Amino acid sequence: MSAAKHCEAIRVVVRCRPFNRKEETTRCENILEVDDKLGQITVRKPKAPPDEPMKVFTFDSVYGWNSKQRDIYDDAVRPLVESVLHGFNGTIFAYGQTGTGKTYTMQGMSKDPEHRGVIPNSFEHIFTQISRSQNQKYLVRSSYLEVYQEEIRDLLCKDNNRKLELKENPDYGVYVKDLSSVVTKNATEIEHVMNLGNQSRSVGFTNMNERSSRSHAIFLVTVECSERGPDGEDHIRVGKLNMVDLAGSERQSKTGAKGKRLKEAAKINLSLSALGNVISALGDGKSTHVPYRDSKLTRLLQDSLGGNAKTVMIATVGPAHKSFDETLATLRYASRAKKIKNKPRINEDPKDALLREFQQEIARLKAQLEERGMLAKERRKRRRDSKRLSKNVWKTAEEPDEGRPCLIEAGDGAKVLTYQGSSEKLKNLNLNRRSLADVQWDQDAVEKILEKYKAMESKLLVGGKTIIDHTNEQQKMLEQRRQEIAEQIRREREIQQQMMLQDEETLEIKVTFSSMQQEVEHKTKKLKRLYAKLQLLRGEMKDIFDEHVTTRQELEETQEELTRELKYKYLLIENFIPPEEKNKIMNRLQFDSEEDQWWLQPVIPSERSKPTLKCTRATVE
Repeated sequence: MSAAKHCEAIRVVVRCRPFNRKEETTRCENILEVDDKLGQITVRKPKAPPDEPMKVFTFDSVYGWNSKQRDIYDDAVRPLVESVLHGFNGTIFAYGQTGTGKTYTMQGMSKDPEHRGVIPNSFEHIFTQISRSQNQKYLVRSSYLEVYQEEIRDLLCKDNNRKLELKENPDYGVYVKDLSSVVTKNATEIEHVMNLGNQSRSVGFTNMNERSSRSHAIFLVTVECSERGPDGEDHIRVGKLNMVDLAGSERQSKTGAKGKRLKEAAKINLSLSALGNVISALGDGKSTHVPYRDSKLTRLLQDSLGGNAKTVMIATVGPAHKSFDETLATLRYASRAKKIKNKPRINEDPKDALLREFQQEIARLKAQLEERGMLAKERRKRRRDSKRLSKNVWKTAEEPDEGRPCLIEAGDGAKVLTYQGSSEKLKNLNLNRRSLADVQWDQDAVEKILEKYKAMESKLLVGGKTIIDHTNEQQKMLEQRRQEIAEQIRREREIQQQMMLQDEETLEIKVTFSSMQQEVEHKTKKLKRLYAKLQLLRGEMKDIFDEHVTTRQELEETQEELTRELKYKYLLIENFIPPEEKNKIMNRLQFDSEEDQWWLQPVIPSERSKPTLKCTRATVE
């Protein structure tokens, strides 16, 4: 593997959605100001005094409510997808409060070009680039999973209620065992795969969103590329693109979640809290331990956060004053993520490359076809000879036989009169019939191998075979020019941000005073400016403390609600389940330390049988 020593920061972009109908009806106040040229977003606290300073956050890019889906993709996501085609791992994930447009940003409306989200645009990008490549072979496969109440489900499996296990391997890293994978050959096929998975996704109604995502969804696209190197050998690069649609953070007081929805919200907030702890530990730079194992979500994103991947985080916020606390929390969350450094590298000739297996299988089938082809020529020659011979045999069989008669003993002891010459001719006829049957069988075998060979080869995408015409060449140049313009805009924004940071230091160096009064005035202004920063930091500390208190109160309320339900279940067990049956169930429980869960063993133990019922740790303690 090629080792890229340099570190790369997570790219963080923020998108503000427009007011929804409910907010327009209630005439909510706008609290956000977006400066897309400087990459800054300013938050004003509702009903704050005029002299209170506003909170300003700076990111790689910010987008207002008039932003277009395509602009976000070209600026923030296109370079990442391009790197995946070159063999890097890449991750795009959307984070924000429920109802702020995460799913719209990630998926959008695939049939409408103007409203297509990040995921459909990346599909089109991948297969367009493959068709324009030269002397390269590709294999593209996709998987789709969701993390629902800390359980991993395969959205492409017929039985998507089956729980999958999370494993870790020194060579492959963290992976999901038995996760299904579908080979796709074009954007239409992979969009169909995603639509099938979306039908199985867990969604539900809350007071803040009619179709709220109740799970974290990850769509994984693996792109394997085979290219002949200078040494004459085929080298394989494997890039993996994780597109993550996180469930929105929720507050029970605003969503009105109860019963099942409350349990879902508790699990969602727990995993997002674990993700926040990971981001804080990585952004701090001083933490010796990063709590990846606190959640299934953080383990799945382990490579994406501080590991071998290029990562883009899209934070979505709402402009209404009612969402001030959630918007501020999201912006702080995103600001911490900016400090994380990843170490991406190209994945060359990995052990788990499926493309090499496909190529070996195709070579084996091709060798079988060539071997069968040589045998087929021999068979055809023998077939022609056998046809001529069979005609002669039938002619001689119809003529009177001049062979001498002889007695042959039958199976029941009877004597049968026959002619020696005719029996030999009939034997030759049977041999010819067998040779014809062999030829037919060989032809069927060759056809089956040829059909399998074509099916295997059709799964490989060969660049440079479909787009050769002048129109597509112009389109390629146009996209390159568009990418250059987007890159130039990004550089200008970075330069402006650096100039703003260095502006104060430069003024301090260049300033000269003609009198003591002028120096006093200048230093008084500087003191006021520093005092304003101090007040801003104090206000920030107070806000963070208040947010912590509010979050703790929300967690305590959720815990009380769940404890009440747990006591109700205990009451049912104590009053309606006999003690002996309870003891039998307790004896069948087994704790899995790796998964940190209790499993209920089957009544009749079997080597192949797996536990069918799972219990949480709190249920049995």
